[in-house]
Amino acid sequence: MKLIPFIRALVLFSLFISSSKNHDYYVSVTEIKYVKEQKSLQIISQIFIDDFETLLRKRYDENIVLAPDNDIKNIEKYMQRYIEDKLKIKINGNAVNFNFIGKEYKEDITYCYLEIENISDIKSIEVTNSLLFDVLPDQQNIVRLKLFNENKSFLLLPDNDKCVLNFN
Repeated sequence: MKLIPFIRALVLFSLFISSSKNHDYYVSVTEIKYVKEQKSLQIISQIFIDDFETLLRKRYDENIVLAPDNDIKNIEKYMQRYIEDKLKIKINGNAVNFNFIGKEYKEDITYCYLEIENISDIKSIEVTNSLLFDVLPDQQNIVRLKLFNENKSFLLLPDNDKCVLNFN
């Protein structure tokens, strides 16, 4: 069962969220929460700043520095483009697009805020999360789904980057 690697990754992630610039573990956490009153899925992706910066430099601009006052519009444009390419969500078998609300930096983590609006009937949700798999072969992505009365977590790896949660 994949519960033990998930627990290990979660513990290691929390241990290595320190101010240290170097880390030995490559983990992101994406939380997807359904807000019934707003009929929306609210998404927060947490990615180590140094890993995200390395990726954005390789993909888009070698001079990118992820810092609060640096070239906010271009950086957010690159972040949005990359996340749209690597984070895919299907509701009831249909692909849905999200709005990139913005980002912020806390300690050594980038928090990216996303939202999918006008969602009222969810029978299933499928998430494909391949964030950073293209630059970090040891990357692991945790997806936490909080919908209705269900709280489920999944550990996604480069050879298994998809999870599905069905509702009856």
